[in-house]
Amino acid sequence: MITGSLRRRAVAASALVLTGALALSACGDSNDSGDSGSAASNTSVDSKLAAMVPAAIKSDGKISIGTDASYPPNESVDPASQKIVGWDVDLFNAVAAKLGLKTQYSNAGFDTIIPGVQSGKYEAGVSSFTDTKEREQAVDFITYYSAGTSWAVLKGNPKGVNPDDACGKSIGVQQGTVQVDDLTARSKKCTDAGKPAIKSVVRKQQTEVNNDLVAGKVDGMAADSPIVGDAVKKTGGKLEIIGQTYDTAPYGYAVGKNSGQLKEAIQGALKALIADGTYKKILTDAGVETGAITEPKINGAQS
Repeated sequence: MITGSLRRRAVAASALVLTGALALSACGDSNDSGDSGSAASNTSVDSKLAAMVPAAIKSDGKISIGTDASYPPNESVDPASQKIVGWDVDLFNAVAAKLGLKTQYSNAGFDTIIPGVQSGKYEAGVSSFTDTKEREQAVDFITYYSAGTSWAVLKGNPKGVNPDDACGKSIGVQQGTVQVDDLTARSKKCTDAGKPAIKSVVRKQQTEVNNDLVAGKVDGMAADSPIVGDAVKKTGGKLEIIGQTYDTAPYGYAVGKNSGQLKEAIQGALKALIADGTYKKILTDAGVETGAITEPKINGAQS
C-alpha cells in the first residue's frame, strides 16, 4: 500500500517539467460555463476579492481552465449538451462568479494540464488534482476537497477480490493516476511473497475502467472515492465497494507560480462559499459531501 498523501492522477516527476511538445499537446474542446448552474448564477461578486484578480485575467472577464473531463461525477462531458459538467465544475464556477469572472473550460489530457498552467495556456487547472509536494514545485494549489482511494468489484464480489491481497487478480485503473503506483507496490508485495503478481489493466479514461469492470473484463478497479461511489450508484447495483478508503488527501485547484494574488483570491472565494452554504449545497447535491473541508489552504499538501 502506498502511504502518505498521494492519491488521484499522479504524474511522474518528468511530466511536471514543462516542455514545448507537452504543453502544445494540451488540446481539446472548449466550452464557456460561467453562467451554468444555479450556484454560480446566484453567487454575488465580492469586490475586494475581485480586485485581487490579475489584470490579464480580468481584462476579458474570463478565466481559462484545463480539465480532463473523463472523471464523473467530478468532471465529465454531458452527452446531450456536450458541455463539461460535474460538481467540481459547479464549484469552480461559483468561485469564479465570486471573483466576477466567467469560466472557459478546455477538455485536455490530464498529464498536459499542469504544463499548460505553467506555460500560461490555462489560467487554472480544475481536474481533481491531488495537492502534493512534488506538484507544488511546478504550480500553486488551493485545496477544496478531501478524497481517498476506494476499490469496487462486481456485486457479490464473484472473483473474491481483497484490496490487501489482490495477488493474481486483474485490477483496472486510469493511466497517470496514483492508483497505478499503488497497484505496482501491492503487486511487488505479492511477488516478494512468492504469489502471482497483480495484473494492472491501465486505461486512458476512467469511464473505460468502469465499463471494463461492468463487462467483467477485470476483477476489480481502484480509483478516487467519489468516482468509485458514483460508478456504483450509476450502474444500477451491478457494482459494490469493498474494503476501506485509504490514502486520504486534498484536491487542489492549480494556478501558475507567477499569477500574483490569484491563489489568495480563489482561497477567499472558497472561504466565502463555505461560510454562506453554497459549498455544502454543491457537494450535497452531488452526493460527495463526505469529502467536504472547512478550511481551504494554499499549498496544503500533506507531508
